[in-house]
Amino acid sequence: MRFDITIVGAGIVGLATAYQLSERNPDLKIAIVDKERKVAQHQTGHNSGVIHSGIYYKPGGSKAINCRKGYRYLLDFCDKYGVKYDLCGKVIVATKEEERAELDKIYQRGIANGMQGIRKISKEETLEREPHVRTVEAIWVPQAGIIDYKEVAEKYFEIVKERGAKFYPSQSLYRVIDKGDELRVITDKREIKTEVVVTCAGLYSDKVAKITGQDINYKILPFRGEYYNLIPEKEYLVNNLIYPVPNPAFPFLGVHFTPRIHGGIEAGPNAVLAFKREGYTRWQYDSKEFRETIRYSGFKAIAKEYWKTGLGEQYRSYSKRAFVKALQGLIPSIQQDDLVRGGAGVRAMAVAPDGEMLDDFLILEQPRVVNVCNAPSPAATASLAIGEMVAERALGQLATV
Repeated sequence: MRFDITIVGAGIVGLATAYQLSERNPDLKIAIVDKERKVAQHQTGHNSGVIHSGIYYKPGGSKAINCRKGYRYLLDFCDKYGVKYDLCGKVIVATKEEERAELDKIYQRGIANGMQGIRKISKEETLEREPHVRTVEAIWVPQAGIIDYKEVAEKYFEIVKERGAKFYPSQSLYRVIDKGDELRVITDKREIKTEVVVTCAGLYSDKVAKITGQDINYKILPFRGEYYNLIPEKEYLVNNLIYPVPNPAFPFLGVHFTPRIHGGIEAGPNAVLAFKREGYTRWQYDSKEFRETIRYSGFKAIAKEYWKTGLGEQYRSYSKRAFVKALQGLIPSIQQDDLVRGGAGVRAMAVAPDGEMLDDFLILEQPRVVNVCNAPSPAATASLAIGEMVAERALGQLATV
């Protein structure tokens, strides 16, 4: 069978792209290829499940625009198809006086991004919402919420299958050959003839893009975020999403508290280098991938700049006491016995050779090919907006063949 468009990668962005393509043309012949047996097995399936409001992102940037648009699309989709979510709200907490200025910058970004209903709240009002938190001031973000993104991705998949999309699981991409009148997608199990290829390969986006012939100048570095879970007897300590004021000198949001849509409360994450791209535990290791990471000039530049913070994050990975101390910065009454080790996710961080981190969505094109090269958080929230953008580019490529 010959396909119009073949999508490599069955995470939430690849499946959202398939959904948006089928919305525009239900008669399109779409193939979806993934190396796993089921969809949403990596970044999507290990997601913390936060519906991001868009408050953090630079106004006018792709993240800000697509997060706000994708937020609306996501809620409309969930309402239409019965996917459970909860707009529980979030407090972003300044825990000391010197954080007030950075808190105000976040607030001003939210206003610039067109967010309504967000407001600064006093220590007293913050404690009414979160009685156990350490605070001098906070921002209340009513738009923030929680969801299970694996369920969202599975619903996208269910719909596109009903519309005729073909799924090829458990096979890895080896080559993409341009035959002039078509592309041939070669996996370890079959050859697929197609007009256009779209890649949404997450932690392997750089390697897969290169297979298509895309010229790229970055490498994906894997950073694992580990969580603890509050024991049920201590879940009363958290009512909503609780986030700190992020450290502007470190490219992560810091440890926070996240209620889960199916129950329970996560605490974390840290941010440590994973020893393989899909290394979800401290013990998973791939010698080839690890050597590629530590020999890369971009990693060396990051390590030189953030070595002290990185060592602290690594120490917290092995020391529960240190992890709890970080959490006590937000909720002082948290104790070691209140927490049990939980899950982890791996963030695909795109880094240039000079160590610059690509902090926005990056989609590159060449004839017959669209590569989603970087889709960091809030890509899950923004999945339908990103999928719309990628679908339009793919249809543009299809129109030229």
